[in-house]
Amino acid sequence: MKVKRKTLLLIASLVWMAAGFNISKIGFLAYISYFSIMNIALTSIIFFMFWFFVFNKLVTKHTKRITEYLNEKQYFWNFFDIRSFFIMAMMITFGIVIRSYGLMPEVAIAVFYTGLGTSLLLAGIKFGINFIAFKKQEEK
Repeated sequence: MKVKRKTLLLIASLVWMAAGFNISKIGFLAYISYFSIMNIALTSIIFFMFWFFVFNKLVTKHTKRITEYLNEKQYFWNFFDIRSFFIMAMMITFGIVIRSYGLMPEVAIAVFYTGLGTSLLLAGIKFGINFIAFKKQEEK
């Protein structure tokens, strides 16, 4: 059940990329009917807001926390802290409720999910880059 600290970064990378891929896929599939310059601009705004104000900071914070663990071996779920698990659970629940009850029009799903999903995917990629960098640093 315990893994090396660097493996936590890999787990975070895979979890975030999977989430980003799945959310982006929902957005892209809905986008087919709503492709326009205005929607691309809105998607870009959503992407940049989530990336710069949420996920980029989150990746930096969790990478720092993970690399500063004193014990080399950690439980595999320590790639997140309790607060982040709670936030993720709320986001998943909110997303399911929105789509299940049709609380947002499909165009909003297309624009929002594409922007959110791609920023999540980028967070996963950054965790992966941090994993590779930490691994190389440990090998020195």
